[in-house]
Amino acid sequence: MSQVLIQQYLNNLRDLRKVSGTIRESVVREAFKDLLKGWARSQDLIFVPEYEIETPAKDRRYVDGALVHTLRVPFGYWEAKDEKDDLDAEIETKLRRGYPQDNIIFEDSTQAVLVQERQEVYRCPVDNVNALEKLLDLFFQYERAEITEFRKAVEQFKTDLPMVLEALRSMIEQAHQREPEFRKAAEEFLKHAQEAITPSLTEADVREMLIQHILTEDVFAAVFPGTPFHQDNNVARELYKLEATFFKGDTKYQTLKGMAPYYAAIRAAASQISTHHEKQTFLKVIYENFYKVYNPKAADRLGVIYTPNEIVRFMIESADYLCEKHFGRNLIDKDVELLDPAAGTATFVCELLEHFRGQPAKLKHKYLEELHANEVAILPYYVANLNIEATYAAITGEYLEYPNLCFVDTLDNTFALRKYRGHMDDLFGSVSDDNVRRIRRQNSRKISVIIGNPPYNAWQENFNLRNPNRPYREIDDRIRATYQSEGTAQNQIALYDMYVRFFRWAADRIDENGILAFITNRSFLDSRSFDGFRKVVTEEFSEITVVDLGGDVRENPKLSGSKHNVFGIQTGVAISFMVKRA
Repeated sequence: MSQVLIQQYLNNLRDLRKVSGTIRESVVREAFKDLLKGWARSQDLIFVPEYEIETPAKDRRYVDGALVHTLRVPFGYWEAKDEKDDLDAEIETKLRRGYPQDNIIFEDSTQAVLVQERQEVYRCPVDNVNALEKLLDLFFQYERAEITEFRKAVEQFKTDLPMVLEALRSMIEQAHQREPEFRKAAEEFLKHAQEAITPSLTEADVREMLIQHILTEDVFAAVFPGTPFHQDNNVARELYKLEATFFKGDTKYQTLKGMAPYYAAIRAAASQISTHHEKQTFLKVIYENFYKVYNPKAADRLGVIYTPNEIVRFMIESADYLCEKHFGRNLIDKDVELLDPAAGTATFVCELLEHFRGQPAKLKHKYLEELHANEVAILPYYVANLNIEATYAAITGEYLEYPNLCFVDTLDNTFALRKYRGHMDDLFGSVSDDNVRRIRRQNSRKISVIIGNPPYNAWQENFNLRNPNRPYREIDDRIRATYQSEGTAQNQIALYDMYVRFFRWAADRIDENGILAFITNRSFLDSRSFDGFRKVVTEEFSEITVVDLGGDVRENPKLSGSKHNVFGIQTGVAISFMVKRA
């Protein structure tokens, strides 16, 4: 297969030279780029063009391409030059300017040079198939020591975490019984959390929040060293105080020493990532994996699989285009209210901040007033808050509390939906004054764009009774009155999958002139049980565009494993853009 890819490369290179009539780097480099991308697919690596790096002198540089692991740690780099350039002189110049030297290919469409660990290890003419194959084999066989250690640490983490959890829970129970200082601090924190988040929190919830904080504080500090933003956060600050009443010095070290290799591996891997944007993505993957080990049932029920940033950016840019096309405004403009109803660790919100970074005045207004997010699980809510505030601070150099993250189950928050028969406004009996203010503030706004990745785990009500989704009376009533009543299939239980509930909620919540952008299960596209759904959405929206990403392993036996799916799951995926116009 490798020689086939090389032959395709040589053919593409010849065609580009012939058809374009030029040997300029910007034209002919596309052939080598395609060769690297093709080779990378078999290695589960992602090719990122114009990859931003930070040199030892803190200058920003852009390598023509980088191959990165799913953890966003760079695997290797590629830099193309013109055929008419002196390749050796160009290499010397680039290295002097701080370009990476651990694993990088320099090529000018006539010869290729591989530099590894600061030494040239191989060079060859690109038209020598066997030699080029050897160079690429050497390139793709390279593995950073920190990645090797990280993989080992993750496996050890899966083994050690249950024992660490047991030890922490036992210690907290003993401290509650024997340490008046801790008991008093825990009571104060519970009161604070009930005021800041929700009164429904219990003493048991406080203990789990404390455990999650203890286990993850080093993660955030490792990814963003030297930044105090995770300590400035309102909830985090109180957790640090509570932790300090019992978890000190050697006690902390002895309890968490089993986790030390995991934290060390994270620090080593994170140190290879230079930009805040990439670190934020790295953090998302770490927390996704942490949550799956820490609480696998909740991870399944809440859909804790976060969207790749490339897809998030595509969805944001597409929503921005549609907003301008249909309404003559952009997402950054005043009075365009944005909402992610299932924020997770805030990938969409952080990418929106990145999208707006070129207009700082408008960014600040959007951040404080018109960028909303909801999350229902404590750990993602906590991480999202830290992540959003750290991202804003990295972009602007200014720390500001993010006032628009609501701790709420979006599907319960039906207050701001259009009034249908049987609607009840009883949500606020179970949330705090502070959180109520945030929710009421959000509910008072006309939401222009709803964007995100709602959870989807079909059939939970039907056969996975050990981990069921719970009913949502008002939303389920709306589904019965719309999607189900217009359907013809006998079995329509799939209409109550979580992602369909979010479609129903969002369609009712969005302004009469607005855009809905979701990445979800693709079953609604062609399943018989969704014929009513398809009929209703075409009536409720003026324009619908669906990007079918496929990847349904169950329906296509040729798609074995997880490489053909953007989430590494067996369920097919689609991106929907739905435009509503009055």
